[in-house]
Amino acid sequence: MTSPHPPTPPEQPSIGLDQLAKQASAVVVGMASTHDEEERGIALRLLEIGFLPGEVVRVIAHGYPGHDPLAVRVGHTTFALRSHEAALVQVRPL
Repeated sequence: MTSPHPPTPPEQPSIGLDQLAKQASAVVVGMASTHDEEERGIALRLLEIGFLPGEVVRVIAHGYPGHDPLAVRVGHTTFALRSHEAALVQVRPL
């Protein structure tokens, strides 16, 4: 017996926001787990400013040299994040 629903495509694995290409969009899926107290504080602050699960984010630009910082848009707001901060935001590319 066949299902009336099309098969669900497999979900892409999540990556750190720092790995997203320039002009690429993604959906936030959560924050990377860490035991470092400073990184937990950064992750909490990122949540407070809008990097919440389900939000669409877009990398607007990478700094030069070394891609640091990243200009990232969430909603109508653009933030500058250092690579190590962006790495805490786990996203699924669109």
